[in-house]
Amino acid sequence: MTDRGVTVTCPDCDLRERFETLRPAREHVARHRRETGHEPDWEIGGLSPGVERAGADAGVCGRERCGNPDTPLTPDRLRDE
Repeated sequence: MTDRGVTVTCPDCDLRERFETLRPAREHVARHRRETGHEPDWEIGGLSPGVERAGADAGVCGRERCGNPDTPLTPDRLRDE
């Protein structure tokens, strides 16, 4: 089973904390930046299959012609613009 948690670490101090979801991890990163001026790193263990598919369909860069133009995840009206 893939670990879907988020681990936040900081190369400038001994911060290492694990979160079950992305939101509290993001909030912790922002708070750590504000309070210390450090730039923490985070590692996402995995995403839900739907999020992974959406990312793959968008392509690595998310720009036109980089992804899957036949994806059912984008409304037709947006593909034609």
